[in-house]
Amino acid sequence: MSAEAKRVRELARRLIRAPAWPFPPAGRALECPAEQGVYLIRDSSGRVAHVGRTTRARRGLLDRIRGHLRGRSSFVVDYLDARPAELRRGFTYAWIVVPDDRLRALVEALATGRLCPLHIGTGAANG
Repeated sequence: MSAEAKRVRELARRLIRAPAWPFPPAGRALECPAEQGVYLIRDSSGRVAHVGRTTRARRGLLDRIRGHLRGRSSFVVDYLDARPAELRRGFTYAWIVVPDDRLRALVEALATGRLCPLHIGTGAANG
């Protein structure tokens, strides 16, 4: 196994074990860095509902998680029927910082494959 593959596996393990943060009540700040990374969203039962990564967000994870709370994601639109407030009802999020674009993409892919989230963005118009 290559050094890169080992690094990806280790980062995916760190993501899966990362502390879970509840989505805060309206008006409260998110606990999340403004750096690039990979994240999980779990439902109120603890099942992984979504795996994502930052790609273009200027303030990284903070912007991306905030985007979910504002309904700007296929996860919220498709899986939560465009009701971002549902996230505040028992959903949690976890993240790891991954500055490297390639590693971020690989960690997201491995975590998605291992965890089989309830929602996966397919790139299709409705999904």
